[in-house]
Amino acid sequence: MFDSTKVFLGIAPIGWCNDDMPELGAENSFRQTVSEMALAGFTGCEIGNKYPKDPGELKRELDLRGMRIASRWFSSFLLIRPFDKVAAEFEKELDFLAAVGADRINVSEQSFSIQGLTETPVLISSYRHVMNDDEWERLCTGLNRLGEIAAARGFKLCYHHHMGTVVQTAAETARLMDNTDPRCVWLCYDTGHFAFAGEDPAEILRQYAGRIGHVHLKDVRQSIVRKVFENGWSFLKAVREGAFTVPGDGDLDFDPVFELLADAGYEGWLLVEAEQDPAKANPLEYALKARQYIREHTGL
Repeated sequence: MFDSTKVFLGIAPIGWCNDDMPELGAENSFRQTVSEMALAGFTGCEIGNKYPKDPGELKRELDLRGMRIASRWFSSFLLIRPFDKVAAEFEKELDFLAAVGADRINVSEQSFSIQGLTETPVLISSYRHVMNDDEWERLCTGLNRLGEIAAARGFKLCYHHHMGTVVQTAAETARLMDNTDPRCVWLCYDTGHFAFAGEDPAEILRQYAGRIGHVHLKDVRQSIVRKVFENGWSFLKAVREGAFTVPGDGDLDFDPVFELLADAGYEGWLLVEAEQDPAKANPLEYALKARQYIREHTGL
């Protein structure tokens, strides 16, 4: 299905320690986290809040375990900050990623985001900012400019649609993709965030399979998502309650996703990113579960 020399398997540290809620998994160290990732059979990861800040130290630790950095999150504020300031911060992130040998960066516009607000309902639309035409123009123009900076340095800027942000739905994602330069702006495709938003994850993939630069594999528990809407939970509350899980443990069918990506000749990372409370979902156990599911469904 996939070419194993061009498609790689990684897992995010968010299952061990949560960046937005660092009290979740506070007991899990960096070395334990990356050692368990490698033990579970993964060869790459993204960067968490406990990772060494020195790229040389980080790379040494990962090399010991046969691991490497796939990408990392970058919060852009193109709607509310001067472009030059955003670009300067972006360049610093590229410097770090280049030093550890990565070539992807996941960008998410965080202006007006409610994803980190603990008491704000994430599935009640009136709480989420909806961009006007001028804001869409500012965002897309800014992403093109950042994408040009990234491309000139051998990186792919991969836009991460996300619950609670200005680009959450399939329609919003399509508008962003249609109004950005395909040479400079790619999609960080996340199965769980599309499903959480009430979308069919495979549908958007059918439209933009050729522009996928990075893949986040996460499953959802639809029974929990229903409670999120019914009870007006915030995004972080939803995470705590188990809205997300690893592929094969929830309600999504990943076979169409794998087939569409393979048919499009996808090259890059398939990265498990299933934020859960590690006190409820043992990270190593769930990493092993995800690795087995991917092996059984893709042959990788």
